[in-house]
Amino acid sequence: MASNKNILFLPGDGIGPEVMAEVRRILDWLESKRAVGFDINEGLVGGASYDAHGTPLTDDTLDAAMNADAVMFGAVGGPKWDDLDFSLKPERGLLKLRKEMDLFANLRPAIVFEALAEASTLKKEIVAGLDIMIVRELTGGIYFGEPRGIERLADGTRRGVNTQVYTTPEIERVARVGFELAAKRNKRVCSAEKANVMESGILWREDVQRIHDEEYPEIELTHMYADNAAMQLVRDPKQFDVIVTDNLFGDILSDEAAMLTGSLGMLPSASLGAADEMGQRRALYEPVHGSAPDITGQGLANPLACVLSLAMMLRYSFDLAGEADLIESAVSNVLSGGLRTADIMQPGKAKVSTSVMGDALIRELDKIGA
Repeated sequence: MASNKNILFLPGDGIGPEVMAEVRRILDWLESKRAVGFDINEGLVGGASYDAHGTPLTDDTLDAAMNADAVMFGAVGGPKWDDLDFSLKPERGLLKLRKEMDLFANLRPAIVFEALAEASTLKKEIVAGLDIMIVRELTGGIYFGEPRGIERLADGTRRGVNTQVYTTPEIERVARVGFELAAKRNKRVCSAEKANVMESGILWREDVQRIHDEEYPEIELTHMYADNAAMQLVRDPKQFDVIVTDNLFGDILSDEAAMLTGSLGMLPSASLGAADEMGQRRALYEPVHGSAPDITGQGLANPLACVLSLAMMLRYSFDLAGEADLIESAVSNVLSGGLRTADIMQPGKAKVSTSVMGDALIRELDKIGA
């Protein structure tokens, strides 16, 4: 692996720095034991950036992200910054990164490790062996559409407006990501929208179907209304392989799928841009769990989602599938050995801190991969 591949670390707020510290330890292990090296730079984002610079994302940090081979992101936000103007809130830093880097495809796997099958609120037989990939369009739709805002009407009442809008190119590129992922999995894609009541949903369904017919006929494609998809995720989640959906519905469905696994603290994600002429993509990897300000600094955070996000980075940005598999196996083995952080604690298991979970991962990596 060329040592000039560079990663930008953005730990952010809350438990972000705590879980990112464990990722850094695994990168150090890869360098010392597997001769896989990276140049790592670090920057501020979110509330930490606002406190230091008066903005949730500086131009210098954005430039560093645009020029990095991959970005590892912790979490942003917390009650400390709740009273800031909307444009200055910590979350605006992450949204700006996604928009400026054109990270249009958000990949959120929902995988139930065997050792955690009983941690889900659903019956074990419903979730055991679950392995779903949700592909969410990330830079269009109702979160970015214009017009938007809150206005006061002539009668003194107010009206809030957000616009759901998609173009054919936006739909085509995220559909291709879904089909290409499915080709390496179980060759099944479910496209979720609301074509029964939304014109943007009609366009979505028609464009996804056309891309399938013209470019990916070997993949099984089904269409499902997003509300039905939400119901089916809790009724029979293993019917799904890859789900492709828009920004709003993807936000909702991926959080729902997250809880099938038992804890948000277990879920990684990747946000990918378009491939350049060399096949490289801008990419940002982050755990799903958020900043969890209520447990910040207490050593209670679960680092596994961030560690699994690192595995996704190795797989999708650096073509290091073997190292990604190794990290995922270490996570599985540590869980099978009975170690749990507070969020995934079960009767009869050993409750450990963030750093002790990191220690266990390093020991397991030494055992299976050194």
